Amino acid sequence: MRLDQFLANAGCIPRRTQAKQACDEGLVEVDGEMARPAASVQVGQQITIKTGMRIRSYRILQLPQHPVPRKQRDEYSELLSSQRIDEVES
Repeated sequence: MRLDQFLANAGCIPRRTQAKQACDEGLVEVDGEMARPAASVQVGQQITIKTGMRIRSYRILQLPQHPVPRKQRDEYSELLSSQRIDEVES
């Protein structure tokens, strides 16, 4: 599954176009390496997203084939950490 599609379907980023833009700007890493929107992702990989004033890390649990409801998002990705950027730089 494409990275940008996973981010949108799992609810990590609201829209696929925003996910693609974040990847193009170098704000998304997969297993510690910057990733392109078309990068293939698999269960077990770790994704780090730098958006706004936050850095969030997720582990992929399942690959959703379509956008999932908010209540089911925890079944597809596990939030490992969420930090404000000013906390990281301090």
